[in-house]
Formats: sequence, C-alpha cells, structure tokens
Amino acid sequence: MSLEGGRKLTWEHSFNSETEVKPNRGFWNKVVDVIAGAPDYHSMVRPYSVVTDSRGRIIVTDPGAAGVHIFDFTQHKYKFIERQDKRKDSMLKPQCVAVDAQNNIYVTDSDAGEIFVFDPNGKYLHAIGSLKGGEGYFKRPTGIAVDSATQRIYVTDTLRDEVFVLDMQGNILQTIGKSGEAEGEFNLPTELRLDGPNLLVLDAMNFRVQVFDRSGAFKYSIGEIGDSPGTIFRPKGVGVDSEGDLYIVDALLGMVQVFNRQGQLLYTFGAKGVHAGEFQLPAGLFIDHNDRVYVVDTFNRRVQVFHYAGLKLAVTEAMK
Repeated sequence: MSLEGGRKLTWEHSFNSETEVKPNRGFWNKVVDVIAGAPDYHSMVRPYSVVTDSRGRIIVTDPGAAGVHIFDFTQHKYKFIERQDKRKDSMLKPQCVAVDAQNNIYVTDSDAGEIFVFDPNGKYLHAIGSLKGGEGYFKRPTGIAVDSATQRIYVTDTLRDEVFVLDMQGNILQTIGKSGEAEGEFNLPTELRLDGPNLLVLDAMNFRVQVFDRSGAFKYSIGEIGDSPGTIFRPKGVGVDSEGDLYIVDALLGMVQVFNRQGQLLYTFGAKGVHAGEFQLPAGLFIDHNDRVYVVDTFNRRVQVFHYAGLKLAVTEAMK
C-alpha cells in the first residue's frame, strides 16, 4: 500500500505454528517421523495478544490453548508456556502480554484474576494479584504495560472500569479512572500501551482510545461510535508507530484504522477474509521499534506481520 509522502505499508508474512519457526527437518528425522509418528507441534487455537521483546522474539497469548507461544525466528526456536492443573496459580485464560527491560514476560489472566510473571526462558516466577483463599484483587485484568524505568506496572481491570498502577512487587500505588462516559472515565477498558510520556487506554464500550500522562491526568481521546471507517465499533488492539500515529484494530470491520493525534483518519488496511492482509475478528496489535506491525488475526488462527516505511525511511530510500 503506497501512502501519502512516499510512505508505504507492506505485508510481509503470517505464521500460526511451531513448524514455521524450525528449519526443514532432515531426511533421517522424516524417516523417524514415519516410523514413530510426527511430533505433536503446537499451533495457535484462539490467539489474542502479541508483543515482541528485545531479542526479536514474538510472544502471543492464546486463551484457546490456555498458554503462551514464544516464536524465535532468528534462533529457530519455539516454546509454549502453560500452567494448567496447578494446585496454586493455574493459568486459565491468558489475555494480554507485556515484557520488561529484562525480557521477563507478564501475562494477565482474565479468569484467574492474576498476572503471571515468567523469566525470559519461560520459567514461572510468581503471580501478582493473588490473595489468601485463592481470590485476587482484580475482577478481570486485561491490558498490561510495564515501565521498567520507573518500576511501574499498569493494568486495566475491565469490570472495575479502572487502571491499576502497581509497583514491581504488585502493590497498588494508585488507580486511574472510574465508570462513566466523561473524559477520564471508562466503560469496559481493555488494552493498554505506553508511548513515551503517554499511557493509551482502549476504552472499549465508549468506542475510543483515551490518552493520559503517566500520573493519570487526561490529555485527549480519539474515536467515536460508528460502523464505518473513521469511527469505532469493536476496538481491540492499539499501537503507535515511530511517527506518533495511532493504530486501532476494529474487530467488527475486520481492519486496522490509523489516526493522527488530532483524531483524523489517515488510512486503513485489511478487510474481512482469509487471504493475506485480510482478517477474521482481529484482536491484539503491536508495533516494534522497526515499525513492524503485528496483528493477531484471531479466527484465522494466525499473526500477520506488516512493515510500515515512514517518512524518514522513504526519504532515505529516495536518496540512494
């Protein structure tokens, strides 16, 4: 897709299983597969949220599989994290995911009411939000963002219509917002994203993204209800590219809409379907430091990867 000013958005590839990470198996491995049966490879069932870490690994939550996929295309490695049937802190429905500066992995669980923390290798470290008696202080934790510089964790509690601000040990420092439709109020908030000094909150049933500073002071919002491009009806993932434009996934429309900070629609990409660049009920979205855009295509059971070439890159390419 060619955009104004020489900008460009390119579809790169999609993936959905462990087999796509690993190199082609050799002849003797295939012989063993025939004799003993092929390995039971993991595939996405109902993926929801995505993030990348500093190693370039792609981490995808999968509530349908009750676990988390880690795809490492550079090292050709794959890992599946799960904590089912544990006597304490079982992971039931992993929802959203974030990483800290050390590549520790933080996963919200909307059913367990907890945040599960794993080290970079997927080893379970601890849970945040668990109280004695097996209950947690979250009703339904969903979105999560980690600020390693200030040692803060931001979590949306969707059923409480609040954003919790925690320290790294899980102690509550403050809450942001309350139920309502006014500025700074929420109606079923879900995804979170940190962008420089800003905290973006996807305010799902108010059909908008609200932007706050890190202390929780309201700055501005983008979006209004509707079922056509430029409006929002079923917002899911949110992200920000290197030029500061906001990407909002709309599951109903089966597309991603891109707005500037003044709320003007710049362009959209995607449509309902099963082919490359098409979506069926897309959910999570993440944009890495190279402006690669990862979109979780939930009902197509895959993640699609796009590359945005912004104005700076377009100028550089033109000068070559």
